[in-house]
Amino acid sequence: MSYPVKVCAVCSEEFELKPGKPGFANQCPDCSTPEADQSGADALKTDREGNAARKEAMRNLLYRKDS
Repeated sequence: MSYPVKVCAVCSEEFELKPGKPGFANQCPDCSTPEADQSGADALKTDREGNAARKEAMRNLLYRKDS
């Protein structure tokens, strides 16, 4: 039985999609490592901080006292 051949969405290399493969179905095993997931968590934290700063700036612009 042959496994389907997929193309990695990250590095564009071909790999066989085997049952029980960790990670995402559109990424090769090398790109699906837990270390890559950690960088995603750091990016999410940065996005949250950026969103909070953006909300604070909008609040200050909308509700400032000198208008």
